[in-house]
Amino acid sequence: MELVINGLSKTYANGVKALDNVSLTIPTGMFGLLGPNGAGKSTLMRILATLQEADSGSAMLGDLDVLRQKQEVRRVLGYLPQEFGVYPRVSAYEMLDHIALLKGVIHDGDRKALVEALLHKVNLWEHRKRRIAGFSGGMKQRFGIAQSLIGEPKLIIVDEPTAGLDPGERNRFYNLLTEIGENVVVILSTHIVQDVQELCRNMAIINKGRLLFAGSPNDALAAVKGRIWEKSIPKQELEAHNASFKVISNKLIAGRPVIHVYDEGRPDGFAPAEPTLEDVFFSHIHGAHQPVMA
Repeated sequence: MELVINGLSKTYANGVKALDNVSLTIPTGMFGLLGPNGAGKSTLMRILATLQEADSGSAMLGDLDVLRQKQEVRRVLGYLPQEFGVYPRVSAYEMLDHIALLKGVIHDGDRKALVEALLHKVNLWEHRKRRIAGFSGGMKQRFGIAQSLIGEPKLIIVDEPTAGLDPGERNRFYNLLTEIGENVVVILSTHIVQDVQELCRNMAIINKGRLLFAGSPNDALAAVKGRIWEKSIPKQELEAHNASFKVISNKLIAGRPVIHVYDEGRPDGFAPAEPTLEDVFFSHIHGAHQPVMA
């Protein structure tokens, strides 16, 4: 199963071009969609989730036309938006049972078995009688994954799933997503580079509605190898270095900025840096690296 996106574009009434001729082929497995806030990721996710219309282009999930066969797509779609609403006074069990009924699991016995299996899968069985409004952020996200799995989906869309989670909850969420992603297309939309690095075999970078990179994380790292340089500088020199070099990122280490720059050759005073996916991300976002499509 593949999701093939061709020339997808969307411009809002205020003139903002959220998607600009985006084309992607997304295979089975975990696929990371990286981009800063406002890059167009959520617009793309909503279009693929049949919640928003595109201006032009196409998207095919196997033989299904995502833009035109909306009801058919929804039967094989699991969707976890960045924020999802639930009835605050309803328990996790009752809510999952209700969603399963809405998705067509009408036989009581089948629905009971499904809900119990999903609650065990996301490690919420012991909390099944608690109101969802009282769940922690990580528990709510695990509940969100449970509801997205109803109906044995072929496509799962997860939008900014780990924002605000503590490290333990993030790790549990990572393990759950990895297990799910073995047999279906899972699109993970995020601005957190670590999410993609730890989970995804394939990825894309999008910014201002344009696709800047598509390929594997290893391909992305190979493309910038030998072009990332670092230097520790006094704080007062940061502005001058920003003006003189293609500075793609800086972070404070022991109170001093350590800057990473993108350059074909070694700049004076800089040491070579082993590139990370964060360097790939920032080099594309800041325009230091030309778009690469695998």
